[in-house]
Amino acid sequence: MDVGADEFEESLPLLQELVQEADFVGLDIEFTGLRSNVSGPQQISLFDLPSEWYLKTRQSVQQFTVCQIGLSVFSAIEGEANKYIAHSCNFFLFPTTFGILDSEFSFQASSVQFLNQYGFNYNKFLKNGIPYMNEEQEKKIRHDILTGNWRVRSSLDKDQIKAVIDKVTRWLDLAKEGDWMTLPGIAGFQAFEVQLVLRQALPDIWTVLKDEGVVVKKVSKQHRWYLQNTSCDRESCWKENILLSARGFSVFFQMLVKAQKEMNFPRVSNLSEVYEVLNSDLNPTKNSGPEIVHASRCEKYVKTKCPHEAAYDAFLCGSVLLKVAHLLLQKIHGIDPVPESSFPQYLDVLAPYVNQVNLIRAGVPKINFSGPDYPSIRPPILILSIKRWPGVSEQQVYHKFQNLCKFDVRRLTRSQFLLLTNKFKDARNVLKEYRGHPTLCISLYRYWRHSPDVNCVLQVCGIVTAWALLAFIFGRPGP
Repeated sequence: MDVGADEFEESLPLLQELVQEADFVGLDIEFTGLRSNVSGPQQISLFDLPSEWYLKTRQSVQQFTVCQIGLSVFSAIEGEANKYIAHSCNFFLFPTTFGILDSEFSFQASSVQFLNQYGFNYNKFLKNGIPYMNEEQEKKIRHDILTGNWRVRSSLDKDQIKAVIDKVTRWLDLAKEGDWMTLPGIAGFQAFEVQLVLRQALPDIWTVLKDEGVVVKKVSKQHRWYLQNTSCDRESCWKENILLSARGFSVFFQMLVKAQKEMNFPRVSNLSEVYEVLNSDLNPTKNSGPEIVHASRCEKYVKTKCPHEAAYDAFLCGSVLLKVAHLLLQKIHGIDPVPESSFPQYLDVLAPYVNQVNLIRAGVPKINFSGPDYPSIRPPILILSIKRWPGVSEQQVYHKFQNLCKFDVRRLTRSQFLLLTNKFKDARNVLKEYRGHPTLCISLYRYWRHSPDVNCVLQVCGIVTAWALLAFIFGRPGP
């Protein structure tokens, strides 16, 4: 099921009910880009600590925007052992443009081509995306609306608002108290935006949102005061409704987080292949594992594979979670089928892996968001000392070794570089290949021996000790 701005409000109650009653959910997010082709300090490297990797990735992703979120809600079928029903849904998102809020974001050409290859609907994303905002933006908009500091920023909105005000003003000149007019074709939070401007600009009107559009009624100032302070549409509640509408998908996402149904299983390089393997004869628990069926409105994925469509990937994530949990449970008990397998049992065997994300290129294999990070199991760091190659750069060193193996390179001193790979075999090969080389000396890096900081401290200590010794010898009084 595909959901855009037009369908979101209508489907929200059903989605909230599904999430609250779910055992767990699968989630997938598509961006307008993944990672910019940065170089230098911002480039992700095997030398990175988990905190460094996270900050670099976060800064890179912030250049882009979420264009689609896929949600697959898994619920156990009552009365049927180890059987689940999955409701899958694609949400097309577009950043909120409201008041002073006018986000900027980038597209990465390769990501656009990649999503286009798999049939991504860019028209739905751009024309009918569900608005959303982050917590910082929400605080700013809330403050502006509730304090009356709100204003229109974009030139398009200004032109539309100006046209609406002109139209209503011309009508007011001829209208009598109690007359009304309708502004058709205005819906969603833009309808709230129009009403807010009209109420601020014109003291003798009142507005109401109806199915056919925004209805404007001419009223006396006394009646206007009464409506503002006593009706169910009084200004304080009405402004909260504006904010609620502008927040859009953020409302649902915050509810999803509070429901505590997410189980983030580390993604691998190819999710589809993992799913296929777990459903093949290679999986010893294939015939005894959990059974998953699609809900009646979500049967698109029964026979059709839609890789990199967010809801389909979310369904794969949830399915992999169940099947891997069952595989772990069978391994612990040593028997198959495991008697009376249940979702609480799956949660128990998955507990050691909660909030851990696999890192492809970093100093450790995974990052732990809820505890200490695991020690590195990468190959040792190598140090390259160069003779007779003045002005050599990190890029030149990288190209020098790329035919033998791929290293991440980091300069240590003018003539020394650190080399790091994620394969022990590559480290052994390069040590063997360059043993006794006349200009390129490669050895294991030892911090206390090779670190410039340590060498500097030792040199200073040596100088201080030498001066102290000289002062002691020559400063002694004669006999």
